Amino acid sequence: QPEPRYPDHRRLESYTFLIGAAAVLALLVTISPLGHEVNGAQLWINLGVFQVQPGEFAKLGIVIFLAGYLSVHRERLSVTLSARELTRRDTWNRLLGLKELLLFWAASITLLVLMNDFGTSLLFYGGFLMMLYVATARLWYVVVGAAAFVGASAAVYSAAAHVQQRFDVWLDPWKDPQGTGYQLIQGLFALADGGLSGRGIGQAYLVTEGGQTLIPFAHTDFIFAALADETGFLGAVGVLLLYVVIAWRGFVAAARSRDGFSKLLACGLSTIFALQVIIIVGGVVRLLPLTGQTLPFMSYGGSSVLANFILVGLLIVISHHAGSQATEAPRDPEPPARVQRKARA
Repeated sequence: QPEPRYPDHRRLESYTFLIGAAAVLALLVTISPLGHEVNGAQLWINLGVFQVQPGEFAKLGIVIFLAGYLSVHRERLSVTLSARELTRRDTWNRLLGLKELLLFWAASITLLVLMNDFGTSLLFYGGFLMMLYVATARLWYVVVGAAAFVGASAAVYSAAAHVQQRFDVWLDPWKDPQGTGYQLIQGLFALADGGLSGRGIGQAYLVTEGGQTLIPFAHTDFIFAALADETGFLGAVGVLLLYVVIAWRGFVAAARSRDGFSKLLACGLSTIFALQVIIIVGGVVRLLPLTGQTLPFMSYGGSSVLANFILVGLLIVISHHAGSQATEAPRDPEPPARVQRKARA
């Protein structure tokens, strides 16, 4: 039986800037009058019959753009900023030559601030720093970038009441247990109620007789708490291990790929997938401030499910091509001239 033919993901490299522009356009539409605000964050577009979350697809476009850009300009980005090299004109010229990347970064951060969503900002920016470090192996990018993100987060915290409220609830949800802290407290109770093996699928007490859910947004933001209540600690850890396997296999595909675009694309997709799980699970267990991210393949929402299927599909294609390249028989190197002369003799 012949092997199934996989598409060549490397064709995406030819449309790097087009895909990046489409991702930015999707975010622009989100903050336009067409955007729909839910719980303080403007992340959706209401099309009447259904809603679309463009940010779920924009994250894929940004990763593809960064993979294509960094694979071409990785040498120019890999500058070492020692005291001696800072005095050289060519070093500053190389840094100023990054105007495309800086402009794209500034546009993305501005859009994310306007969207008033800390989780999406952390997801995009974390993937950006990871890919930049993989491409350049320069730790100072991560240090400077993390410091800049902390400063921007502090500014958003003081300016955006929605972000400030979520941060304050994370610090002390029992300050207002029947108000702002109700959702987080109920999620913690559900985690504890599940115990080791859980109450069974459909057996957890999550909905009252009147049809009201005890955990607000249990089908989206707090789906992990409902899962832990029904399947317990063992079931919740089992699901997390499945996420670990997907991310790990993505990083393995990145390590096995031979071209820079495939390495960076697999690394970026695996990073944002893992970060999305960390952000939402960390918010439910009160390890991180609560954000509006979705848990891949579990939270309700067609945009999230479709975008994550595309993400996993790209990782499968990259892994297939990396495996086929690894199994190719290497060509025998030509013998040196001295060996050839001895053979003739």
